[in-house]
Amino acid sequence: MSGQGESEVKPNLVLRIIPIDVDATLELRQSVLWPNLSIAEVLLAEDNSGLHFGAFVSQREKPIAVISLFDEPLPGQHLVICGNDTSPSQRKSARFRKFACDLMHQNQGIGTQLFQHAAEAARSTMGASILWCDARMSSSAWYKKRGMVEFGDPFFKGDVKFIRMKMSLDADTS
Repeated sequence: MSGQGESEVKPNLVLRIIPIDVDATLELRQSVLWPNLSIAEVLLAEDNSGLHFGAFVSQREKPIAVISLFDEPLPGQHLVICGNDTSPSQRKSARFRKFACDLMHQNQGIGTQLFQHAAEAARSTMGASILWCDARMSSSAWYKKRGMVEFGDPFFKGDVKFIRMKMSLDADTS
């Protein structure tokens, strides 16, 4: 993986996906996901250890979509690999957080391209075989269309309802 991807999203719109600094994610995180919070409140304690990606179009210097990846086991999973044991309870996982696409650029395939790029980075760069997230219930159907499945019980962050979702990154499993 080169760390940068280009793809046609819609006619005359070339999308560039590149690694970015966490600071470049904050404005979209705040405006799209938590508009009632300050920029400082959308910064995560673990951001310095994450991989952050931005999707750019030629007309803008700022990303139009962002996502952050973290080396984090599934909830309740303690990763202890012994030899070649790759049973489901021993598979390495990565978590994505703060996935946001500018409202004016939604429903154009940009989020899908960024999600696919992040999944490949989790697999190839981080060595993960499972990708998971805390998904807003309002977005769970979008994630299901891209191969994720729900696990665990719904929960709230503030007044927003979430469900955990995961997907296998292994080529031979769904």
